[in-house]
Amino acid sequence: MNKLLVNRFTILNNFITIYCFLGFSIRMILFMMSLKSLDISLLNIFKVFGLGFVFDFGTAVFFILPYGLYLLIFPSKFIGKSLDKWLTYGILFFTFFITVFSFLAEFPFWDEFNTRFNFIAVDYLIYTYEVFENINQSYPLPVLIISLLLVTGLFFLYFTKTQKFAKVFSDRLSFKNRLIPILFLAGISLIYIQFVPNKIAELGENTYVNELSKNGVYSFFAAFRSNELDYDTFYQKLPEDLAFALVKEDVKQRNQVYLSDSITNLERRITNSGLEIRPNIVLVCIESFSAEFMGKFGNKENLTPNLDTMADQSIFFTNLYATGTRTVRGMEALTLSVPPTPGNSIVRRHENTNLYSIATILKQKDYNLNFIYGGDGYFDNMNTFFGGQGFTIVDRNRGNPLNDIITTKRINIEDTEVTFENAWGICDEDIYKKSIKIADDNYALGKPFFNFIMTTSNHKPYSFPANAIAMPQGKRASVIKYTDFAIGKFINSAKTKPWFKNTIFIFIADHCANSAGKWEVNIDKHHIPAMIFNSQQAPEKVDKLASQIDIMPTVFGYLNWNYTSSLYGKDIRLMQPNEERAFLGNYRTIGLLQNNIFTEINDRKQCHQYSWNSDTKEMKELKTLNLTLKNKTIANYQTASERFTRGQMKAN
Repeated sequence: MNKLLVNRFTILNNFITIYCFLGFSIRMILFMMSLKSLDISLLNIFKVFGLGFVFDFGTAVFFILPYGLYLLIFPSKFIGKSLDKWLTYGILFFTFFITVFSFLAEFPFWDEFNTRFNFIAVDYLIYTYEVFENINQSYPLPVLIISLLLVTGLFFLYFTKTQKFAKVFSDRLSFKNRLIPILFLAGISLIYIQFVPNKIAELGENTYVNELSKNGVYSFFAAFRSNELDYDTFYQKLPEDLAFALVKEDVKQRNQVYLSDSITNLERRITNSGLEIRPNIVLVCIESFSAEFMGKFGNKENLTPNLDTMADQSIFFTNLYATGTRTVRGMEALTLSVPPTPGNSIVRRHENTNLYSIATILKQKDYNLNFIYGGDGYFDNMNTFFGGQGFTIVDRNRGNPLNDIITTKRINIEDTEVTFENAWGICDEDIYKKSIKIADDNYALGKPFFNFIMTTSNHKPYSFPANAIAMPQGKRASVIKYTDFAIGKFINSAKTKPWFKNTIFIFIADHCANSAGKWEVNIDKHHIPAMIFNSQQAPEKVDKLASQIDIMPTVFGYLNWNYTSSLYGKDIRLMQPNEERAFLGNYRTIGLLQNNIFTEINDRKQCHQYSWNSDTKEMKELKTLNLTLKNKTIANYQTASERFTRGQMKAN
């Protein structure tokens, strides 16, 4: 065996050693970067580096196995010939290049998400234009590519100087002798596939420790394999009748009556007193906008003077939480008014057209619906989802056609309408200009309109038009300032329009700028601002604990609408203290915040509860579970998941 490892298989053996050393080095750097957030103990240090080595070794074996298979099947008589050399160089170059790239890519991903590669990295592979343009605009891409080539070249230089290539090309082992190490590697691979799930790194309470003990590539493929999570398979359940009974009791408010005795039917009649009004509605979903950015929430940098001023003139929600950590989660919450079901957002799933949503209610009130996005709405399946609910699509068409089943109209944002654009889309000023034009066109038709505007500027690479604000490019604080600047400019422009007085504006974030922290779900990293501006109502500060899914039912309440609903969201105006709650999740771990207790359920069929201190932003695990809150949490997520997968969320 020793002869095998130092001759024909010497580079294969060296690769595993080099990979494990690089894995240790990357882990150590990330460990030092995260010291403030780690729970330092001998057990955690052993977990980070001991379990980390286990994952690194397995990943190294997977990486080098294709080269090993080449060594096995290549005929002995051609070893050392030109074909062998060129194929060996090519396979090893690709292997080392991808290895170095994957290690270096860990740093920006960790910097933004504080995790190893996960479902976000998997999702981004689908949308190559946005991802590669974002990399190109955020980092010096030529320098990165040259660096990758140089590092890969250094490995080749090392193998040449140490005569390892010479040994590889001079050792003509028999097929039988070559089969032994390959069977060994294949056996190790099968052991990892069957018995070393990525989840074993997630047993601790500190998410930084958990993530550091993982390997990025191993985590990537684990996320790829579990990109769809079946609730029935992975989560705790209640008997169906009990689950739906709890939900029907939970979602029903005092002005609502159920229209069916069926236990699974959530349809209810909602009646509001007062004169029903139908103003135009403009919902601005602001990209990655945490509550902590605003002066109203204590920020001292004066980044949001327009929003802070508007908050005093609005119905301002100070204790509202995003359901998730991605844009599609915010869209799901605002349109479907549903808890964040585990796995992919419904926006990105199949069979997501013609769902019971706010569009169903708005169409009953004879509204024109428009989804306005500054990028190509092909990204994250936005166009299919919104088009499937009856929205006209207004986007930056980059040649990705609508799904054949979508019959809605699509309006392109032309080059002449764009003054600035980055990887994610046109700048906020431009999207607001286009929105004004769409509003003008709809106003001319004599029907009320609902415009869902999705902004893109507040996203890496944090770029915006030159001279818009007196702050440097490429900084988060700068693009927050620009986001606020564009909103102020938008409102000033809208005020000049004849439709302004009869238009309400909802400003709300899709999610926070960062979701990382000590716990699986970090509650403070879901706190977002929300306000209803120009509502013709007296300004009001609403401190009730509420969820993103409650915003549109609350708007309908302020408008005194009578309508039929199957939504999970509530009218915040009518919430009693014991009804205040927020749904929060992060793809696999989902939960409910109520009465300062956060009930968390995960895909290991576990349930944990924590006391939540909103002042210190700390959680402490409770030893005894509150069964009422546990069952309520499970019931909401179980029924939401079942209703979608069974087609019960479809509009009639």
